[in-house]
Amino acid sequence: MDDSKRILVVDDEVDVTELLSYHLRQRGFDVRALNDSRLALETARQFRPELVVLDIMMPDFSGLQVCRLMRADSSLKDIPIIFLSAKTEEGDRIDGFESGADDYVCKPFSPKELMLRVSAILKRRGEAEEKKVLEVNGIRMDVEHHRVEVDASAIELTATEFRLLKLLLEERGKVQTREKLLQKVWNYENDIETRTVDTHMRRLREKLGNEASWLETVRGVGYRLVESR
Repeated sequence: MDDSKRILVVDDEVDVTELLSYHLRQRGFDVRALNDSRLALETARQFRPELVVLDIMMPDFSGLQVCRLMRADSSLKDIPIIFLSAKTEEGDRIDGFESGADDYVCKPFSPKELMLRVSAILKRRGEAEEKKVLEVNGIRMDVEHHRVEVDASAIELTATEFRLLKLLLEERGKVQTREKLLQKVWNYENDIETRTVDTHMRRLREKLGNEASWLETVRGVGYRLVESR
C-alpha cells in the first residue's frame, strides 16, 4: 500500500475524477481531486502531491498550460505528471511530452493500466539514489543532490530527463536501444511509444548545449554517450 503518497487529479469531468479517486484510494493513496484547472497550481503548492494526473482539454487553463507553469515553478518542477487526453494523435503525445509530462495516457483509458503507470512512476521516484558524482567531458551530475552542471553552469532537468542522462552516463559508450531506455527509464515492458525516447532526447540535447555532441544517435538502434571520438 502507498499510504503516504499524495496524488492530485485534475479533470473537468466529474465522472473521471470520481473514477480515478476511487481506484487510487482503493490502493491506499491520499487523493485530492479538482474539476477546475484554475485551482491546480495553488492546490499543488498546498497539497504537495507526489504525482499529478492531469487532463489536457479543460476550459480556462489547458493541461499543457498547467504543466508548463508547474515546470517553471521551483517548488513544483520535479513532481511527475501523467497526462490524460482524448487527443490520441502522435503529434498530440509529442506536445504533451515536450511540455514536461512524464507519461501520456489516452482516453478512454483502463483504470488498471493507469494505476500500474502511477505505481511505476512513484517506484522510480522513490528509489534511493546512490551517493556519487558522474562526469563525462563537460557534463557533471551530482546524483545525491540531484544537480547537473554543463561546463560548470547548472542546468534544470525534469525528473525523467535526469534519469535518462544518469543511465547514459552510467553506461557510457554502450548503445542503448529505444526499447531498453523505455524499460529502464520509463519502466515500460514493451516497445510502444518509442517516439517518447526521441522527444526526451531532443529536449535533453537542447539543455546540454555544446556538450550535446557527446550524445550520439545510432541509426535504427538507439543512443549512446561517448567520452571521445
